[in-house]
Amino acid sequence: MDAELTALAAAGATTLVQQMATDGWAQARRRVAAFLARRRGTADEEAIEGELEASRAEVTAAQEAGEAGEVEDVTAAWRVRLRRLLRDDPEAAAELCSLLDELEPERGGVTVREVHNTISGGELHGTVIQAGVISGFRDDGSRSR
Repeated sequence: MDAELTALAAAGATTLVQQMATDGWAQARRRVAAFLARRRGTADEEAIEGELEASRAEVTAAQEAGEAGEVEDVTAAWRVRLRRLLRDDPEAAAELCSLLDELEPERGGVTVREVHNTISGGELHGTVIQAGVISGFRDDGSRSR
């Protein structure tokens, strides 16, 4: 599977699980259920909403108990589901990107991409930042306000 689709599935799962703990969950649940039902070729959005709600219950209970590992497990499960969906239906990527932009507006339409850095040559005497996009700094190196 293409690395970009894998990264998109990971971003989708993370955003989905984060939305489970917000006040806007009901709307997010409906939008995600509609997307999944449409892409899986099923009209049973209610069943998918039930699956999403069960995941939310797991996330909420894990957060209340301070079990970060449980939240990561739910995220991993949705990452696998989204990755399989994108593998079977690569055209779903554009729709998933649009959905993520709706659910998490601060993404600002940023394209999910893979970044590779190589550091070699012995000792390192400075800061290394690995990122696809860095904002908030001007070209002269000072922080923008």
